[in-house]
Amino acid sequence: MRIITLNVNGLRSAAGKGLFDWLPRQEADVICVQELKAQQGDINGVMRAPDGYSGYFHCAEKKGYSGVGLYTRYSPDQIIEGTGIPEIDMEGRFLRVDFGNLTVISIYLPSGSSGEHRQAAKFFFMEHFLPLLQSLAECGREVLLCGDWNIAHKAIDLKNWRSNQKNSGFLPEERAWLSTVFDELKLVDVFRKINPEPDQYTWWSNRGQAWAKNVGWRIDYQIATPGLAAMATGVSIYKAERFSDHAPLTIDYDFNL
Repeated sequence: MRIITLNVNGLRSAAGKGLFDWLPRQEADVICVQELKAQQGDINGVMRAPDGYSGYFHCAEKKGYSGVGLYTRYSPDQIIEGTGIPEIDMEGRFLRVDFGNLTVISIYLPSGSSGEHRQAAKFFFMEHFLPLLQSLAECGREVLLCGDWNIAHKAIDLKNWRSNQKNSGFLPEERAWLSTVFDELKLVDVFRKINPEPDQYTWWSNRGQAWAKNVGWRIDYQIATPGLAAMATGVSIYKAERFSDHAPLTIDYDFNL
């Protein structure tokens, strides 16, 4: 089973940069996308149903903002849009799809970088999402949460960690929250389970020479229950082409849908 996750920073923008030419060649079983910046009526043609796939989407109420989606080769048993928390769901940040004993979720945590009000929204999300994460961790299913979590967990996960300790995405409270997800809920950062190397990033600022110099952040994750994480066989971050300011994260699992 091959799973890809990518923050597209605008689905129509990514389509224009060749995303849907690249995707079919990857032979992925499920592709999770975030930051659609589109409404249902904007998603048509190959963006809604790439060759061989069906697409499902949870859009934000606000036009041109947020939103998550998921493409799959297989027919889901169940699709759940949203968390049941109105303040979160109005921004289109959670889409769950079930296949047999496997749950795959496309998830997009808020960014707090645009101001104190958005950091407050991020903390609200973290507080209210943690009980749901706990229930997922304890549900007895294999669960995989794919997406942009907007938090770099450790110093190895961003180039300029010293200068970012007071910035959203690397705040002590955010990092501690993610440690709770891993250490107390026992969910697993699958990429780090396989690849412990530094300089492995999934997002780069558009300012300056961040991309060219690989001054990045690893904020996109595939976070899994331990049983599924143990089945991971390979990980990769695709950087040969740019569809977004994020890079696709691909992980293969010895698991059959």
